[in-house]
Amino acid sequence: MKRILPLLALLLAAAAPPPAVTVVPASEAEIVETVTLTGSLAAREEVMVSPQVDGLAITEILAEEGDRVAQGQVLARLNRDTLLANQAQIGAQLARAEAAAAQARAQIAQMQATAVQTADALARARQLAQSGTASRETLEQREAASQVAIAQADAAKGALAAALADRAMAEAQLREITLKLDRTDIRAPVAGTISRRTARVGAVAGMSADTLFRLIADGALELEANVPETVLARLRPGQPAEIAITGHDRPRPGHVRLVSPEVGAQSRLGRVRIALDDSAGLPLGGFGRATVEIGRGRGVTVPLSAVLIRNGRAEVQVVADGTVSTRAVTLGLRDGTRALVRSGVAEGERVVAVSGTFVRNGDRVTPVAVK
Repeated sequence: MKRILPLLALLLAAAAPPPAVTVVPASEAEIVETVTLTGSLAAREEVMVSPQVDGLAITEILAEEGDRVAQGQVLARLNRDTLLANQAQIGAQLARAEAAAAQARAQIAQMQATAVQTADALARARQLAQSGTASRETLEQREAASQVAIAQADAAKGALAAALADRAMAEAQLREITLKLDRTDIRAPVAGTISRRTARVGAVAGMSADTLFRLIADGALELEANVPETVLARLRPGQPAEIAITGHDRPRPGHVRLVSPEVGAQSRLGRVRIALDDSAGLPLGGFGRATVEIGRGRGVTVPLSAVLIRNGRAEVQVVADGTVSTRAVTLGLRDGTRALVRSGVAEGERVVAVSGTFVRNGDRVTPVAVK
């Protein structure tokens, strides 16, 4: 009797069906692999608008935060009274210099005529002196008069040069004051959106002080994110992306614009900027989540749950004729639920849906297909 019981147990075990396992077919499909990045909205190009004239009070503010402005549009105005007074004073100096120049030209003409007259008189005196008709004293007087006329003509030319120099200086000062007057209108250097205004009516503007306005050039925003260096290595400019912004239901399309070549030595993070095709109505500094497509391919795929990573090698368990066969595979793109298999499994072969559960290579099983 004791011998019969073990034998009966063996017979019963042999008659029991193999354990059931869930299998799925390896099928051809397209895989789109993505990575998710989070960050904040930043201006693609932020322009600082500062006064170019020192020491003038702000008299008028013509733009507010959130306004879209055109290039050259006046954002604020500075007090012009002092500059207008200086302009009038310099205008008077210019008029005086022009009058002095005109007077010097008249004196030059007069002195040149006198010099010609005295030169002619000197020539006649020399002829008369040679014939003994004129005295030496007369000759000396004529020579002195000629030299005085020449000196006076030279002095008049010097006065003209000084007057012209004064006029040139006044003209330069007038151009400078005109430029300053033009700069009392604080203008937008580029078209864009005002993100911040620090200008206040009555405040004295200075070139070394804080900027009066911050301007988002062309109103363009982009998502700035810090990502691990392992992810950074897979990102490239131009990769398509979809950006979801907190508080906005509609995701915005975009693309990777910039991948920083630098990784922080301590954080091991790199900077990525994702441009939005349309950033209208989005807040600067808002939180966003971008899904970036880093790869797309088509081929034989299996569920990620069917893949077992062992000792750095990817494996799947294939069921053929009720027997489990463990195979090494080469994986490609992954989309979060499936993986592209480059080699090791053919289309249509059935694989264990959850690899490494309780079956091993060579086990007999009863495959159960997923419905």
